[in-house]
Amino acid sequence: MIKQPYKIVVFGKEGCQKCHTLNQRIDKMLTRDEWKDFSKAYVDVLTEQGLIEFCNTECINPQRIPAMTVQRLNKETNTYEYIPNPHHNSVDEACGSFKLYTYLGVQTDYTTTGTITPKMIKSILTSAQTN
Repeated sequence: MIKQPYKIVVFGKEGCQKCHTLNQRIDKMLTRDEWKDFSKAYVDVLTEQGLIEFCNTECINPQRIPAMTVQRLNKETNTYEYIPNPHHNSVDEACGSFKLYTYLGVQTDYTTTGTITPKMIKSILTSAQTN
């Protein structure tokens, strides 16, 4: 099986409407040619395996689900690795308070709209391709 160069990992939980919306937005984006290098994996944080994967990110606040990260394929090991956030100290106009500090990704900020927008997703995916 050929792996895509990048993998979007969505962290959510069953019954969460915002998780459903985030998945739909990403699925729609991945139908476009500009994102052909990306695949998507969904992680349910209410399962044992999902909780382990969630903890392995070490940077998502459990109260800010849904969240997403982007991983890059390491061709030597044929495994995906989290992409360090290259601009962790800067303000991100598209993602604002949603941006993860450690890795390239976003998490929901319930103090604002509580919605991860297509603009935010695109900003993260574009950043993955350019770093």
